[in-house]
Order: sequence, then structure tokens, then C-alpha cells
Amino acid sequence: MTSKNAVVTGAGSGVGQATALKLAALGWKVAILGRREAALDTTVKLAKKHAKQLLVVPCDIGDVQQVAAMAKSVLAKFKTVDVLVNAAGTNIPRRSLAELSLEDYHAVMDANLHGSYYCAQAFLPQMRARKTGTIVNIVSEAGLKASPKSGPSYVLSKFGQAGLTQCINAEERVNGIRACSIFPGDIDTPLLNKRPIVPDAAARARMMKAEDIADCALLAINLPPRAVVEEILVRPG
Repeated sequence: MTSKNAVVTGAGSGVGQATALKLAALGWKVAILGRREAALDTTVKLAKKHAKQLLVVPCDIGDVQQVAAMAKSVLAKFKTVDVLVNAAGTNIPRRSLAELSLEDYHAVMDANLHGSYYCAQAFLPQMRARKTGTIVNIVSEAGLKASPKSGPSYVLSKFGQAGLTQCINAEERVNGIRACSIFPGDIDTPLLNKRPIVPDAAARARMMKAEDIADCALLAINLPPRAVVEEILVRPG
């Protein structure tokens, strides 16, 4: 890989933030995306001496026009994007079939599935042109099997995100592009605060950390181009 340029969504907290920080520390230039610029600025501060590697790009990835503008801006700055990590995601407290509102359903689908698709489509053309690229989708074990804990909007979005990974590998492998779905179990991230019953400190202590999932993303990214890990299922030990 001649260049080391990446785009990470959801980089203001959780897995996205952890992944962006690890990439920056390894010498990557990373465009960090999120809806809240203040959260992205926090990520820059956490990068410390590697802060110059980060490009802050506020963007609501559920808005296709914002994604198009973001991609144009990032490519003008970086020229190429070698890696896309779709780590943005959300859920809602009132998530069961009995109480899920249409508005909340669409909000979750936009953030978790449509945003991943929009971002992939935004950067795939230049990956095809260069015959190289890696896309990592941070899915969830909810993308393998439904559970009441996750709720239907989250489950549907994550099954779709896993399907996006499969489509990329099925269609773009001939273009030197690979994709990986990471299916984490419980992670101690701010997303837990949106559960109907928020886990306590003892429960969180038994969970994985965002850095653990970021290491899985780095495995998929750092493999030589001749190899692809299509799926990683990772759970608390």
C-alpha cells in the first residue's frame, strides 16, 4: 500500500474513536466523521502527538448529500482513501416491536445501515480505479441473531450491514477491494446508555472495551492484499 489514508465514521466516541486513534498512532492520515464536531475535537485531543494525522469532518452519514460533500472534501485533501471503517451506529431506548416508533426506526436505519452504504458508495469508485481498498463494517452479534436486547430496528440494520460486506466481497474482489464484518458482543461504550435498562459498573467491567474491537479492525486492515478476513465474531472472555 503506497498511501495510508483512512476514513472512520462514528469517530467521536467508542469503537470509531479507538480505531481512529490507533490508525493515527501507526502513521495513517485519518478523516474522522461524526455529527458532533465537539466530540470529534475530543478525539483530536486524545491523539496528542498524533493529532496532526486527523482531519475533522463533521457529517451526518444518514444524509446522502452530506456524505457526497464529505467525500469530495476528503478526496480533495487526501487524494486517495485506502480504508473505510464504518463504525457509526446508534439505538434507541424504546426499541421493542410493541413500542418502536416509525421515526426511531428510520433514525436507526439511517445511522447504522444507510450511512454505511452511502459511505461505501462514495469511496468505492476511487478504490476501483486504483484496484485496492479495504472496508471494515463494525456490525454486532445482533447482525447474526436477533434478541430482545437489541430491538428490531437495530437487528435489521445490522443484518443489512453484514449483507453489505458480503456484497462488496462478492462484486469487488475482482477489483482488489475487500471487506470485513466485525460482530462484537457487549462492549463498554456510550451506546450502552441508550439501553432500556442501563448496565451498571459491575456489568460493564465484564464487557470488552472499544480498543479490543479496534484491534480487530486493524487485523483486517493490516493483512496483505492477498488475504481477506470476511467475518470476525468477538465476545467477552
